[in-house]
Amino acid sequence: MTKTTVTFGEIMLRLAPPGFERILQTGRFVATFGGGEANVAVALAQLGLPAAFVTVLPDKNPVADAVVGELRRFGVDTSLIVRGKGRMGVYYVEAGANQRPSKVAYDRDYSAIALAKPGDINWERALADAGWFHVTGITPAISSSAAELALEAVKKARANGITVSCDLNYRKNLWKWGKPAVEVMRELVKNIDIAIANEEDVQMALGIAADVDVRSGQLDRAQYQKLTAKVLAEYPNLQAIAITLRESKSASHNGWSACLNDRQGFSVSRSYEITHIVDRVGSGDSFAAGLIYGFQMLPTHQEALEFAVATSCLKHSQQGDFSRSTVDEVNALLKGDGSGRVQR
Repeated sequence: MTKTTVTFGEIMLRLAPPGFERILQTGRFVATFGGGEANVAVALAQLGLPAAFVTVLPDKNPVADAVVGELRRFGVDTSLIVRGKGRMGVYYVEAGANQRPSKVAYDRDYSAIALAKPGDINWERALADAGWFHVTGITPAISSSAAELALEAVKKARANGITVSCDLNYRKNLWKWGKPAVEVMRELVKNIDIAIANEEDVQMALGIAADVDVRSGQLDRAQYQKLTAKVLAEYPNLQAIAITLRESKSASHNGWSACLNDRQGFSVSRSYEITHIVDRVGSGDSFAAGLIYGFQMLPTHQEALEFAVATSCLKHSQQGDFSRSTVDEVNALLKGDGSGRVQR
């Protein structure tokens, strides 16, 4: 039986205007929940793997209670969630369309996870049944204490022999508490096994130059191979790095693929043309979930990469942060069933 994947980070109240409206265009918000690491846990649970989410939520807070209930509804183990001081983080998202980009605004200062510090989570208990541990570069960006807590977590996971993955997820609007992202993330990445990133993440979170231009609409295989090799050379602890490749032709039309360097070879996935995007928020998290699933359940890393890209491709058609795709649906796309014909 596959061991539990434990993810750690912040889950927030997500407020979005209906459809493709601008913020407060009609004075209404659709309230759901989202956050990178929670999104991974939900996606894995939908794919049929045991998943648990660790975070700190405000005590005696009805919105936090609703978060726990929502995660349980998706089959995520919430028994490891800690309650403490602080507030619920909130983020606002305005969906872009055509040439108008999507916009995200954060309101997460003094949230419960931002106030959390090393020692607030019993990692021996949280990781007791874990086979995989996943974090992102978002949590260290929230606050100094959250960064220390994330570092404590990955060190404990590796000491316990658990595979650790990290989506670098550079967020320029969050890195404001003092230390630059490079200083913090370099230390964190020394304690992980699998890195997930895009070319901006590699440059801004690790300080490694990326001589690529995704806006060209062309994948320069040699440059991405060189980029991943640079990262692996600098971090001998890494088993592999996956790079997602988004060709943004407009907010509604993206090319989507990925590559993987596992020290045994460099592989590139098939590419998908995604038009009429419904919601791209959370698509990178669904890629991470698909990769974690593939590394554990599929015979080759190439198949794991293809599964991850297909999972993420489907997420672009789903509203909200959470991926709701099943293994059968992902496999159907992998087999070429991407026509969108009604299934009766």
